Amino acid sequence: MTIMITGATGQLGILIMEYLLERIPAGQMIAGVRKLEQAAPLQEQGIGVRVADYDVPESLNEAFDGITRLLLISSSHTDDNVRLAQHKRVIDAAVQSGVGHILYTGFAFSQRRSDPGKPDNVHTLTEQAIMESGLEYTFLRNALYIDFVGVLGLKEALSSGELITAPGEWRFNSVGRRDLALAATAAVLGEDGAGNHIYELTAPQTWDFDDLAEVLTEVAGKPVVHRQDDGIQHWIYAFMSKLDTSSTSGDLERLMGRPVTPLKDSILPFLV
Repeated sequence: MTIMITGATGQLGILIMEYLLERIPAGQMIAGVRKLEQAAPLQEQGIGVRVADYDVPESLNEAFDGITRLLLISSSHTDDNVRLAQHKRVIDAAVQSGVGHILYTGFAFSQRRSDPGKPDNVHTLTEQAIMESGLEYTFLRNALYIDFVGVLGLKEALSSGELITAPGEWRFNSVGRRDLALAATAAVLGEDGAGNHIYELTAPQTWDFDDLAEVLTEVAGKPVVHRQDDGIQHWIYAFMSKLDTSSTSGDLERLMGRPVTPLKDSILPFLV
């Protein structure tokens, strides 16, 4: 089995490569990257590196030669039309190169935001293209990264004793990249066997801003209360209102083989 991870030097990709290296020989791993110089640390560990640029179809055909399982990490481009076109190039090249199985990192429960007959988000449309390709597939639908707490003013909340957020019935299934990377590693290695698989990779229970304030209280060693304020304006709330951040699944913990990282441990990097 030869495994390729596209976007291998990105934040999620590098974690997956790290976990894979603990489980299989470096010679079975290929890092797909846009620029070879960015992958020098991977090459030093004996991992193969190939140029796999989503915008250069010929690079993809060459990169995927001999690949058994391909993990397509979704493009980070800000234009969803561009992202979809990039993903379709990867899918087409995977078919042409004889890839045995494709995995794709989408977004948790994104299909619930689409009309089944007229999907309109990049992740559902990418999944549709993969299914139409005839490739054996695994869909890794990732929850909203816990990173979003980094814009909530957590350090200020520790100092002031108040976590102030925009009004709403906010609930979150968010988890950290390390948990998602560990689950993706298990899926890439095919631990659930052959065939098609779909995983909703979320926390098994949701948490809210009151829970977050309780964790901040524990960290600060003094009370931190949560308060909603109509005057709070930030793009993150409009963004989150378009997502399903409250549905849950046990898929993440099943793939990882352990519980999700506790909320306190997940947010500590954003308090430094």
